[in-house]
Amino acid sequence: MIQRPSRLQRPNAQIALGGLTGIAALTSVLIIVLMLVFLAIYAYPAIRFNGLGFFSGTIWNIGNQYGSGSVTRNGFSAEPGAVFGAVVFIFGSVATSSLAMIIAVPFSIMVAMALVYRVHPRIRPIANALVELMAGVPSVVYGLWGMVVLVPLIARLPGAGSGNGLLAATIILALMVTPIMVATIRDVVLAQSATIFEASMALGGTSWQAVTRAVLPSVRGGVVASVLLAFGRALGETMAVLMVCGSAINSLPQNIYQPVNTIAAVIVSQLESALTDSSGMAQRSLAELAVVLFLITLAVNIIARVALHGADRSEGQ
Repeated sequence: MIQRPSRLQRPNAQIALGGLTGIAALTSVLIIVLMLVFLAIYAYPAIRFNGLGFFSGTIWNIGNQYGSGSVTRNGFSAEPGAVFGAVVFIFGSVATSSLAMIIAVPFSIMVAMALVYRVHPRIRPIANALVELMAGVPSVVYGLWGMVVLVPLIARLPGAGSGNGLLAATIILALMVTPIMVATIRDVVLAQSATIFEASMALGGTSWQAVTRAVLPSVRGGVVASVLLAFGRALGETMAVLMVCGSAINSLPQNIYQPVNTIAAVIVSQLESALTDSSGMAQRSLAELAVVLFLITLAVNIIARVALHGADRSEGQ
């Protein structure tokens, strides 16, 4: 009996399916490009006004809103005394995210290895569900927990001040990105053949040796990609960091307890005051910060995708 091809197997259906998926892929790319173009156009006056000093200055001042006159640079005007420097915020974004990775990466690898090789099969689905549940918790919940529990605990340490600062933001970010890395590393390890671990154990190695010398080297690219993706997530985190960072302006932290600020957090915290700037330069400078954050996050994600693609190719060989 000759079976008729299903609807999806017919040539017209294949062409339509290919066209729809292609349109969907192009649309997502187009949205990203349009967002970047819009931000760049809106921020162009600020880019011209601030110049390279934007990346070397530590002072952020929208200027005197009640004074007379204006300051003009490169053909664009702002309120008298207006200065926009992004060093404090760029440093805060990179510092909090990097320190969070230092804490979260080894912990995430150990948890992922435990889920794959140590947790009992009956308990594993529950443990996996808990990890994925943590990844889906809204950031404001983490921020509220940080305000109520974490910050008061840090404030008890000698010299910690109010507790709001770099350390609190780092711990919150580490908690937030850990479930993402655990789930990704777990899936990468499960995609590998189980014979790698079994063969290492059969040769007389311990489970620690099997994981560190056989399993992890074989999935190195996937682990690096998961770390970079989590780093990109940490760079863009806003509310949770804003609630515990201390919202530092015009000063870099001298220790891990002092207040800090990030690009994403300062855009939210300074937006209301920027709207009072009649020249609009404060708003456009925030848009310039958004362009910087956009480009940093995009670069990190591209590097992660390249690393993951390289891992897939090496596994295929």
